[in-house]
Amino acid sequence: MAIVAILLLPVVTMLLYGMDRTEDWLTRAPAPPRHARARHLRLIHGGRRREAQADRTGRGSSEAA
Repeated sequence: MAIVAILLLPVVTMLLYGMDRTEDWLTRAPAPPRHARARHLRLIHGGRRREAQADRTGRGSSEAA
């Protein structure tokens, strides 16, 4: 019986190692898509300049709804 246990030890070791690697592979964060770019979407052309201008003059937006 001890001989069988000693012979199965490498098999169990490889099984545990493989399960650990599989678990790490399944729980890691996904990589960003290849086509993703680092820049941000601007919905209003020139909207950033308008905010910077309001900050310089010390007034907030005068376009209240």
